Amino acid sequence: MRVNPLSKRPYPWAVSVICKRNLFLHKMSANSSPGKSDAEDRNRAPNPPNQSEHLGSRIRDLDVDTIRRYFAQKFGFYEPSEPTGGVEKVLHEVSLDGVVKWMNSARCQNVITLAGAGISTSAGIPDFRSPETGLYHNLQKYNLPEPQAIFEINFFRQNPKPFFTLAKELFPGNFKPTISHYFIRLLHEKGLLLRHYTQNIDTLERGAKIPDDKIVEAHGTFYTSHCLECRKLYNLEFIKEHIFSDEIPVCTECSGVVKPDIVFFGESLPERFQNCLQEDFQKCDMLIIMGSSLEVQPFASLIDMVPEWCPRLLINREKAGMRSPLLRMWGLMSGGLQLDDDAVRDVARLGDCDDGCADLAERLGWGDELHALVASEHERLDREGALTKPHVRKVVQCLKPIIPNVPSGSSAIPKVVKSPPNPILKK
Repeated sequence: MRVNPLSKRPYPWAVSVICKRNLFLHKMSANSSPGKSDAEDRNRAPNPPNQSEHLGSRIRDLDVDTIRRYFAQKFGFYEPSEPTGGVEKVLHEVSLDGVVKWMNSARCQNVITLAGAGISTSAGIPDFRSPETGLYHNLQKYNLPEPQAIFEINFFRQNPKPFFTLAKELFPGNFKPTISHYFIRLLHEKGLLLRHYTQNIDTLERGAKIPDDKIVEAHGTFYTSHCLECRKLYNLEFIKEHIFSDEIPVCTECSGVVKPDIVFFGESLPERFQNCLQEDFQKCDMLIIMGSSLEVQPFASLIDMVPEWCPRLLINREKAGMRSPLLRMWGLMSGGLQLDDDAVRDVARLGDCDDGCADLAERLGWGDELHALVASEHERLDREGALTKPHVRKVVQCLKPIIPNVPSGSSAIPKVVKSPPNPILKK
């Protein structure tokens, strides 16, 4: 970037205004304890400034930077410099086969997975935004002012009953992990999984025995709960006992409402989410996005946190995370997935997540291992009686249509049979 100040005053003045604005935004978005809203942190002393760039701040400032750059160019504060060199192209071809070859290479060591509701729908858990079947579409029975109100902290404080009624239907332990969850576990067992970031609160990653240190639950978890007033910690069994007794959990110390540590609208993201961002994304050499529409911020912006050369694979029912080409041309929007003919590192495998993960595992040579892992784990869960609801789709129904028999030792790529049409996934 080449800086061109118009006078002695305008550029320093603009920088001062921008810095003050960023400080204000940082205070508004500063992380608080799970289940605690930003309004409760107003009197908290600010954290000391970090001398190194904070990736969490980069996420919050993406849109601010776009607007700032636009107006700075208009006012002549700077002109963008020409790039000094090209970005390394690591995929030998921009396709699923190219991704497979890269993942089988010695250079691919740190895979990050980003997951949305699409990896859990085959377990019987509804996504949020699908027409007719999505969670928001079926909340009319709770007489809400709007569907999203059931996850708004201010509404919850006034009327927590609708949320706890819904929580009984979605409570962890009622569903089996899916093929997608076990594919992520297989990535871990192969020594490739750096971290799994999930938007989901169903805890199926834990049910699939993905290690806790590999999981970042960006939107919180049911596993712990806190009193909204005194912040006393409660475990899963406490909240479960009250929910299944159709009672609102109340604190034993102060009679405040006890809320699971899932993130509501109006609350900060968990501290672990912020901390892991600083460690993970610059190490990432393969990003896999699964079952997310990439519409909810700041999670959707994580795709832009990896190095510019890092391959990115989207496994979803529809394309997602793309930015408007016209706005990008004008410099009003940057980042996002490039899934057009000019793509150099981004690949989309469209269809159900389970089908996509089974397809990818087969091409990687892990098909038999994935099949055996899912079957043995589901048998174990059935034997232990860990579930109260049946699994909706059995593993053989998903794996057999897309994984034909391949002779042992064959290097042939199996032909993928398209799965039947499905409603558009939007989460």
